[in-house]
Amino acid sequence: MVMAGCITLAGCQKDWLAPEPLSFYNPDITFNDPAGLRATLIACERNMRIEWYGDAPPMVTEAIFSDIAVEGTTDKSGPAQNLNLLITPDAQLNSGDYNKIGWYWIEGFKGIKYANVAISRIDQPTYKNEQEKNEILGAAYFHRAARYYRLTQQFGDVPLILDEVIGPKLDFQSTKREVILKKMKEDLEFAEQWVPAVTDKGSVNKGSVSHLLTKINLALGLFDDAIKSASNVIDGGTHKLMTSRFGVDASKANRNVIWDLHRPANKALGANTEGLMLVIDRINVDGNVPDGIQIMRNTVPFWHNNINTPAGNRGTIDTYGIEIDQITTLGRGIGRVRPTYYSQEGVWDDKKDLRHAPGNWTRMEDIVYNNPAIKANDPYYGKNLQLRNAAGALLTIDTIRCWFDWPNYKLFIEDPQRIQPQGGNTDWYVFRLAETYLLRAEAYAWKGDLVKAAADINAVRTRANCSPILPAKVNIGTVLDERARELYFEEPRKTELTRIAYIFAMTGKPAPNGKTYNLESFSESNYFYDRVMEKSDFYNKGVKTRHADEYTMSPYHVLWPVPQSAIDGNVQGRINQNKGYNGFQNNVPALTSIPE
Repeated sequence: MVMAGCITLAGCQKDWLAPEPLSFYNPDITFNDPAGLRATLIACERNMRIEWYGDAPPMVTEAIFSDIAVEGTTDKSGPAQNLNLLITPDAQLNSGDYNKIGWYWIEGFKGIKYANVAISRIDQPTYKNEQEKNEILGAAYFHRAARYYRLTQQFGDVPLILDEVIGPKLDFQSTKREVILKKMKEDLEFAEQWVPAVTDKGSVNKGSVSHLLTKINLALGLFDDAIKSASNVIDGGTHKLMTSRFGVDASKANRNVIWDLHRPANKALGANTEGLMLVIDRINVDGNVPDGIQIMRNTVPFWHNNINTPAGNRGTIDTYGIEIDQITTLGRGIGRVRPTYYSQEGVWDDKKDLRHAPGNWTRMEDIVYNNPAIKANDPYYGKNLQLRNAAGALLTIDTIRCWFDWPNYKLFIEDPQRIQPQGGNTDWYVFRLAETYLLRAEAYAWKGDLVKAAADINAVRTRANCSPILPAKVNIGTVLDERARELYFEEPRKTELTRIAYIFAMTGKPAPNGKTYNLESFSESNYFYDRVMEKSDFYNKGVKTRHADEYTMSPYHVLWPVPQSAIDGNVQGRINQNKGYNGFQNNVPALTSIPE
């Protein structure tokens, strides 16, 4: 944006010093108009969008550090599979071939930078009234709080930057996580008063502010406050769960409301009252992501390769326009996000669930052998795939990458610019009202009010045609289960698991596994790790890829390593490293108050 010099938090490289076009503007003039400050919020919105978009998007890293998925790239070393070996402060932490931990650090502070420009210069323009000023300030507070919410669950204690940084700064200090979250709560409570209930799609509205405030209230262990902020959204009159058919496919009898909810054309419809915060990306619109979301490339299996018929012939192919053209309807996946058994099968507790039903959910056995080269001499051409032949031998050399089921209703994105679709330009949910219900359910569960917790979970379950869950069955684990069913590849799963792990450690409440935790030994014993070990059929189970890389994880992965480049470049201060990683021994006490 309009900053001079470099901030070592984001890494200081020579090309960062090259002037950008916006840098030629004099900020003392540019920000004399409210529109100039609003431009910084547009930068925040674009920054937020990239988490889901492009090849190997950052959200892949959130998914694979959790119970729902692992990194499925099996033909080379480098992808985040052997976490004990590969996840270190000086490793490659910002590459599609490795992981995007470093992206979250860099882009998190970049989003904070953009927001701080608007916050620091909020008094510079002349406004029509106080409402106009405080709308901009409240939206900027939202964007800053959104980045700090994520950073404090990903990295723990991080530097707290509350003002625009004008020149080079090399003396950052880590601030305690709870100090940062308390400040973000204060800011969001201000924003909640001023941000309008209805705004342009893709921009901050009151519902998105209250939703984020709920997450921060939970992170602070303030359960009554979390119930209040969630209720502000649920009972506010603007947002409602979508329970009836709507949008582009509403007339198709073979579809349902779950399908409708996730159609790209429906997400930002005025009739869609469920979306709270969205990122907007449309084909042929200025400023869009050139390659689109590519979500099918990343989350759909490599079904078109390495799968043979029982007769021993290559059975599937990704050619388009052939007699059995499956690439057009399934997408050309490469299996980067490989779901666990838990997210494919174990979590599904109701056969009536529309989110796991045929048509919405795709199973490998729904695909048929479509290779034209075998039509004349292989009796299995046109028949459904089999994992094993009659003798029990596997028919694929790679069950990790090539054989798993997936939620097609959410991950199928039309891609008219590619003949082999990988997922095109589309809007995407950041916050959705279904999650608000599950956040309030979690708050009730922490308080022991299982009747109200069940009621909120059931608002989401019954919309998906499930039977209601009984209050006696509710605990934090069942809330996480419902999140896995409803929010696959929407929620930042690692972030939410770590937040919940922190709450167990802060409160000492027994977890569903019967264990209790504390903050003193958080990196050695935590609910994040124990849940992943319980639910994942990969980590620490001896599972290896075709390339002989073993899936491993340790308790300290509850927090990611701070990139070493950020620490080394901060020569006049100390950014702390997380326990379990080299450099932790050099830490100094984190700040316990807001730095002046």
